[in-house]
Amino acid sequence: MGITERIREIEAEMARTQKNKATEYHLGRLKASIARLRTQLLEPPKGSSGAGDGFEVTKYGHGRVALIGFPSVGKSTLLTLLTGTRSEAAAYEFTTLTCIPGIIHYNDAKIQLLDLPGIIEGAAEGKGRGRQVIAVSKSSDLVLMVLDASKGDNHRQILTRELESVGLRLNKRPPQIYFKRKKTGGISFNSTMPLTQVDEKLCYQILHEYKIHNAEVLFREDASVDDFIDVIEGNRKYIKCLYVYNKIDVVGIDDVDALARRENSIVISCNMKLNLDRLLARMWEAMGLVRVFTKPQGQQPDFSDPVVLSTDRGGCTVEDFCNHIHRSLVKDVKYVLVWGTSSKHYPQRCGLAHVLEDEDVVQVVKKKEKEEDGRGRFKSHSNAPARICDREKKAPLKT
Repeated sequence: MGITERIREIEAEMARTQKNKATEYHLGRLKASIARLRTQLLEPPKGSSGAGDGFEVTKYGHGRVALIGFPSVGKSTLLTLLTGTRSEAAAYEFTTLTCIPGIIHYNDAKIQLLDLPGIIEGAAEGKGRGRQVIAVSKSSDLVLMVLDASKGDNHRQILTRELESVGLRLNKRPPQIYFKRKKTGGISFNSTMPLTQVDEKLCYQILHEYKIHNAEVLFREDASVDDFIDVIEGNRKYIKCLYVYNKIDVVGIDDVDALARRENSIVISCNMKLNLDRLLARMWEAMGLVRVFTKPQGQQPDFSDPVVLSTDRGGCTVEDFCNHIHRSLVKDVKYVLVWGTSSKHYPQRCGLAHVLEDEDVVQVVKKKEKEEDGRGRFKSHSNAPARICDREKKAPLKT
């Protein structure tokens, strides 16, 4: 029996099992078995080389956005409108067969937009080049799930289920669970708060399903069984997602209003070029990009070429800003002067741990190198006795 058949058999068993207090341990072990089998399904076959027939492109710019959706929902048209890169669009499905990149120039930043082939139900099992599409999506900073506004909510549920089955967690944060494998000592289980969804016995059974008999587990929140399995797997990708409903020009205004009020959703029309500016603003907000302008000492700030930082790519502190300019700059920094919304007054003297915000201006003040013969008019480095009366006076300053 193959891995896919075993997954379907376990899913059928879970569907038959009633959910109550007596079956929660059995269902937890079944969920762990499915997660372990799906991880094996994504691994390359044994004996094959590392290279595959994927269509990964080189990262470029300050952020990467992937377009995911069913065939013929308007992904290629949206790429052409936002970037100017021509992507073939036609009235038949699967027009795009490979990854087509484009660059969005927005707010002095460069955002890479990827037009991926349409995926179908069963993409997690490799149907319709689904594995390659999902692999590219894992390397992006934001996912735009392009949906047809006239198709209802079924497509959104199918795509979310396919992405979650391969380890993509949309609009979720990593669970606050500490997990570490050990060589000896058994399983140590602790929690900082009362747990209502899992208990110690269930965690033991899940760990035994993974053949883990020595580990340290600490729950810092009331997490679920699925969250604990994600922490054990360790290969989950938590990524932000915007649900883009295209073709709003073919549905009624009441339906458009209902779609626009959903969380993390935005409505557009590529045919009539409606609401594209709002889409770019939501993308910028979701990616959390921060522009920082530099100010040389004694000069005006340089507003032409900002340093773009991101929480997902390194961080937004002053130390991250210095590392972005040069790795050796952090050692020479004495303090920085900050103008902008992150400072309490203008300018504010800050350290390396200060968190910068969008459109801040930063001036770096370096440490002064000490002279070998001391500072000021008196030598402080001398072989003579360290007494005031024995200090050696330098020559008078020339005026």
